Amino acid sequence: MKLKHRLIIAFLIMIAMPVILISVTAGTIVRFQMSSIHESYDVEAKTIQVITNPIQILNRITRGIFNEIKLYSINLPEKLSDLDYYQEIDEQLKLKHSFLIVRKDDEFIYVGNEEKLAMIEALLPDYGTASTEVDGGIYLGGKNSFLVKLQDFVFTDNSKGTIFVITDVNILMPQIKAVAIQSVISLIVILFLTASLLIFWIYRSILKPLNILRIATDHIKDGDLDYSVASDSNDEIGQLCEDFESMRLRLKRLIDDKIQYEENFKELVSNISHDLKTPLTTIKGYAEGLIDGVADTEEKQNKYLRTIYNKANDMTVLVDELAYYAKIDSNTIPYSFSNISLADYFEDCVEELHLEVEIKNIKLDYENLVDCDVKVVADAEQLKRVVHNIISNSVKYMDKPDGIIKIRIVDEDMFVRVDIEDNGAGIDEEELPFIFDRFYRADASRGTKTGGSGLGLAIAKKVIEDHFGKIWATSVKDKGTTISFTLKKAV
Repeated sequence: MKLKHRLIIAFLIMIAMPVILISVTAGTIVRFQMSSIHESYDVEAKTIQVITNPIQILNRITRGIFNEIKLYSINLPEKLSDLDYYQEIDEQLKLKHSFLIVRKDDEFIYVGNEEKLAMIEALLPDYGTASTEVDGGIYLGGKNSFLVKLQDFVFTDNSKGTIFVITDVNILMPQIKAVAIQSVISLIVILFLTASLLIFWIYRSILKPLNILRIATDHIKDGDLDYSVASDSNDEIGQLCEDFESMRLRLKRLIDDKIQYEENFKELVSNISHDLKTPLTTIKGYAEGLIDGVADTEEKQNKYLRTIYNKANDMTVLVDELAYYAKIDSNTIPYSFSNISLADYFEDCVEELHLEVEIKNIKLDYENLVDCDVKVVADAEQLKRVVHNIISNSVKYMDKPDGIIKIRIVDEDMFVRVDIEDNGAGIDEEELPFIFDRFYRADASRGTKTGGSGLGLAIAKKVIEDHFGKIWATSVKDKGTTISFTLKKAV
């Protein structure tokens, strides 16, 4: 999952999850409190009524008893003069968190709760002056809030009487406060759980991989390039881990290549020193022979001079090859590509090579299996160096008196394949994958007649790859080697 999608989901969870959980929790709390109100006051109520109009709910608590009192005041007023009736009604009101007060003229003849009467005695309306009725009751606000229902009547002795049914408003507040407190606590808990869930998720998907990358960076900073970074996610962080791992592998490969290059360079210097030392020793010896007069005949002098010349020429070839590889390895050799006639080019090349291999008692065969008008895209001079390097390698490792080198050209669709095959010493199977590596020499002994710097095939490989082709080798020990490479046809 992409990181942006995770952030969108986290945003939606941050909004939706608290709303859903708060709704479910608040609904559960309110249902429980409404059930508690119903059990406590024996009255049905809707949640919105309890919150917006609790007085209406309190009115319902004593509505039945008060309606009975009103009926008696109209149809049987003498009933309201009965003390036993007062006590009976007051016992019923106590169950509903209310009490009864009866006033005759200005004197209270029955008081159900002396303590609460003292709180509101001065606020009770006089006979016939009741107003601001709320569903049959009067709301007395202030520090101590009460709902007062009153009914005026006349005693049997014509005294003015008022009967009060009083309900303490504060009795409903604990449930309402409980709803509010429980809702707030639930909100805090839900927000905490949601935040914890999101933090854990973000830590697992973002912070943890970043911490892994930080640790990996510290390892690389300390030179430990073997510390691997793995990620199983497909988001941007996972892609970053993959890029980091690719960077680590590339950096490790570059450093390994540098180390290998330095080792190869040291080996090259050692090899070149040995290869230069041998002809220099020969040149020095023959020169001393000329100086000391050892070559006392013209024939000997000519022989000494030819030897000095040949050894100096070998040194020149060796130095030139080294200088050329340094340029081609740093991509500073300018190529001059053109469309070359394959048949004409290789006929000239083979004719030039004939003399060189015949001197070594080696037969050179040439076979062209492509059309005469086929052309390839190549740099003629660099391609000639490739062919000469491969042929020189075959000549160098030829160990048979009847040596044969075959050049064969085959058509391969958009490319042509050039095979250069010999029947020389061959190459061991375990050494075959390395023969195109720079400085590599299958003949590691410096005391053999082969010599060389180990750069010939490495140069050939680089040139062919720069020609958009590929080069490879097949060989059988003691039977011979075939070097093959491809060239791109000209369109």
